[in-house]
This record gives sequence, structure tokens and C-alpha cells, in this order.
Amino acid sequence: MNSELYLADLEAKPAALAELADVLAEGDPFERLPSTVERVLFLGMGSSRYAAGVAALRLRAAGIDAYADYASAAATYPAGENTLVVPISATGGSRETLDAVARYAGGPSFIAALTNRAGSPIEESADLVIPMHAGEERGGVACRTFQHTLALLLALESHLTGVDRDLPALVRRTAEATADLLERRDEWLPLALELLDGPHGVHTIAPAERLSSAEQSALMFREGPRRRADACESGDWSHVDVYLTKTLDYRALLYPGSRYDEQAMDWVRERGSTVISVGAEVKDAAAAIRYAHEAEADVPLLTETLVAELVAAHWWIDQ
Repeated sequence: MNSELYLADLEAKPAALAELADVLAEGDPFERLPSTVERVLFLGMGSSRYAAGVAALRLRAAGIDAYADYASAAATYPAGENTLVVPISATGGSRETLDAVARYAGGPSFIAALTNRAGSPIEESADLVIPMHAGEERGGVACRTFQHTLALLLALESHLTGVDRDLPALVRRTAEATADLLERRDEWLPLALELLDGPHGVHTIAPAERLSSAEQSALMFREGPRRRADACESGDWSHVDVYLTKTLDYRALLYPGSRYDEQAMDWVRERGSTVISVGAEVKDAAAAIRYAHEAEADVPLLTETLVAELVAAHWWIDQ
């Protein structure tokens, strides 16, 4: 792992997204899926599972039976002719994911694997391989692959639901939003570095529909600069993390959009905690980080974690 190369990986996001948009414009990467899919089972670890959790929630909301499981779980849904198994591994070699896929290999379930590494072991058991097109992450941290996984899982959602979201256009807007945050970082990053630099770590908050943003952000703080970090869902925050504001120097990134944001902010105001909002103004937040296309559907899901990633990169470099 290398902090300077990790920063370079982040700076290469817009170009990688532009390439992915071109790939999506050429056709549906999931067109070879069977037409009989009734259940979708996502398998992955870490960032892959974070992205899968949001994808499964969205599919359930569309009426499709879908579940995202830890690949390390001893047992989950059994194989079936109408079950689509989607293992996700950027490296294609995650031990837990390979072990999980082995339970379905040669069985009746169709296996569509997402990976960023051609020729990796995960391809051996797959009926269909979906490349992430994220390029090599030389810093050793899953950042572009996380973003591309989310985009490709939106493509899967479109395929299964028949809803055309014009994904190439969405990915291009995401590239523009990502470039905007990168180009204007001198305006917002110094204050974010200062406000989030507390003695008790960083907390991240996001609605269930974008919980992956909070989870990935917390992981970036742990994985690079090795800082204590915790992710929480916006509504659940008032039931599980609110207690921390009473005894800790509580500092958080809030990805707004939940109907329960204000409920959390009531406690933040009462206890003098520090919150930075990303993508919208939030009353009594210490700062708000804005970016292009932030109000457009699904752009925040694909973009907003870059704020935490850049903060983590600079803390890591400065250690």
C-alpha cells in the first residue's frame, strides 16, 4: 500500500469513469443473463459487500428478491435454477469469495462475477464475467473499483427491471462531479481536514439507500491513515451512535438525504458535536461540501465518498 499512489488513483477517477461510460454505451454488460432470474444473491467482502448491500435494497424495492451476504457466511441461499449468484471481487482472488462461489460452481445457479482483474481465479467458476474497467489501483486500496462496482450494479438493476436509466449519461455526470471535487479541493479540503481531525476518530452517516457511502468512507479512514472510524445509517444513528456524542469529541461526515437527518442534527446541536455535510446544506453543520450534479438521481451514490477518500489520502501522506 502506498499513500502517494492512492492519491494518484483518486485523481484518475474521472478518466476511468469516462472509459466505463463508453463501455456502457456499447451495450448491456448483462445481456447474457438468463431470462428466468427470480432471485439475486450477491457475495463479497469489504467494499464489494458495501456496494452489493445497496444494490440488493434497490432490487427489493423494485420487487425482485435480492440479498447481499458476507461471502464468509457458512451458509446462505441454496443453489437454484432461478437464482443468479453475483460474486464481487476487485482482485478476483478474495479467499472468502472464492470459497463461497465454490459452493455454487457446477450447480443450477447462473454465476455472473464482477472483477477488475482479467484471468483471476474467480473467473474459473463464472458463467459470465463482468470487467470493472477501473484500471490498476496502484495504491493498493479499492477506490475506483468501488465506484465502478456501484455503476455496474446499477446496470444490473436496469437489466433486471427493464428501467432505462441512461447509465452512460449518469456515469459521465459522475465523472464531471468527481472532477469538480478534485479541481476545487483547495477550497474545501483544508477545512475538512481540520474539522474532522479529532481525538476520537471519524464517524460517517448515510441513509440506508446510500449506506455504502458511509461504510466505504469509514473503511478509507481505517485502511489508509489507520484512524478509528465508524459508519452508521441515518435513522439508526439516533438508536446506536447518538450515545457517543455525550462522551466523545464527536466528528462526522453526513451524507444527507434521509428524512431522519434533522433528528440526528437535534442531538448534534444540543451536544456541540461537529458535522460536515456533503452534497447539500444542512442546518448547523460546521461546513457543507458541494459539487456538480449533486441533486441528480444516483450521482451522490457514485460520487460522494471521494470527500472521505481525499481526506484519508492527505492524512495518510502527512503521517
